[in-house]
Amino acid sequence: MKGHKDIINSMNQLLSAELAAMDQYFIHAKMYEDWGLNKLHERIAHEFDDEKGHASLLIERILMLEGTPDMKTRCAVRIGKTVPEMLENDLLLEQEVGEALKNAITQCEKCQDFVTREILETLLDDTERDHAHWLEQQLGLINMTGLANYLQSQI
Repeated sequence: MKGHKDIINSMNQLLSAELAAMDQYFIHAKMYEDWGLNKLHERIAHEFDDEKGHASLLIERILMLEGTPDMKTRCAVRIGKTVPEMLENDLLLEQEVGEALKNAITQCEKCQDFVTREILETLLDDTERDHAHWLEQQLGLINMTGLANYLQSQI
């Protein structure tokens, strides 16, 4: 099924962001594991798996639209040096992905590609509700309880 070129391009841009998110979450998860922050390691490893699932959905749809998935291009990966910096970098990435998803959904509407729109809406819901919201909560907890108390709760 031949897809609209602009939608395939948007999907490849989203794929670039999801692949970068995978890389960033993978590295951060390994850092948390190395530091003994087991709860953070488990959650961020889960986020890595979610991003892999998002990338897989995008690849499947690009292929169905007779496009070629771009596996080489990556958005910037921002590796933090402290827990708050890592959480902030992850939140920034999720916010950027959320905006890109909204733009792609708008484009799907214009091109009347309702199946792709539905896939992207599912990804947007996951990005906003599960990923970004959780990261915002963690940063809020650091502000409320202090970094030392927060870190102790993550062991």
